[in-house]
Amino acid sequence: MNVSVEDAGALGHSHAGAFSPAHAPRTSAEPYARFGATALRAAAVFWFIVTAAGQLIFATYIAGFYGRATLAGRPALWNKVMPHGYVAGDTFFNLVLGVHLAFAFVITVGGLMQLTPAIRRRVPALHRWTGRAYLIAAALMATGGLMMIWVRGGAPGDVTANVIISFNALLILTCAALAWRRARVRRFDLHRRWALRLFLAVSGVWFFRIGLMFWIVVNRGPVGFDPDSFTGPALIVLGLLAYFLPQGVAGLYFRAQQSRSKSAKFAMASGLTVLSLVMAVGVAAAAAIMWLPRL
Repeated sequence: MNVSVEDAGALGHSHAGAFSPAHAPRTSAEPYARFGATALRAAAVFWFIVTAAGQLIFATYIAGFYGRATLAGRPALWNKVMPHGYVAGDTFFNLVLGVHLAFAFVITVGGLMQLTPAIRRRVPALHRWTGRAYLIAAALMATGGLMMIWVRGGAPGDVTANVIISFNALLILTCAALAWRRARVRRFDLHRRWALRLFLAVSGVWFFRIGLMFWIVVNRGPVGFDPDSFTGPALIVLGLLAYFLPQGVAGLYFRAQQSRSKSAKFAMASGLTVLSLVMAVGVAAAAAIMWLPRL
């Protein structure tokens, strides 16, 4: 039997409803599958809420402590928190550190803006321009951090800690380059992944701070490191976790998103929720012990 194109179109249109998801028989696995995806999204939203709250407090601390000391003409107060941060007479590196701190504030707020879906959807031009500024600030901040560590030598901790944080700086530069490259070729699916990885890499120092506070609260004191010299095995482990664990979690999250396995989605949602709760404890402790008292 010969069927014309018009006949085929009419036949397909008349029977489309019979084969649409709305009319297809539901299986017992479908609600479970939908619930798995919903659980994964809810866990991601919970993680973002904890992260946004913690980073906004951190940004307020940067502006309130470092910014206020700078505007008051008393940058030597930086050394209350950052030993050897400000060195009288060393104009160049004092300026490098000042720019580094300013970028830390800008990049913290800008990163949260980049991850907010409503801004990306409703104000795409703002998303693009803040994204460009974010990439540039991240690259400059990472480069400045490397200079402070290996040229000036004013970073706290031992050589191992400095090597670990240097790898984080290189990770920032790599993620920034790949996020920019994927956007240039309009592979926005991959661009969003590398942008998230960049945000996690930039947040490495923040993860370290809240991880350290969680460790101190759980152990009721500085266990596994010397608080005066800021050295010890606990700090090495915390550094590795803070700078590299988020990248591994992001990779697992991307795989769970694409997976058709309900168990994989539930496992990822559960793990992300536990990590978010740990972060929440660390944020509360850091805010109470380190950040808010210095405002």
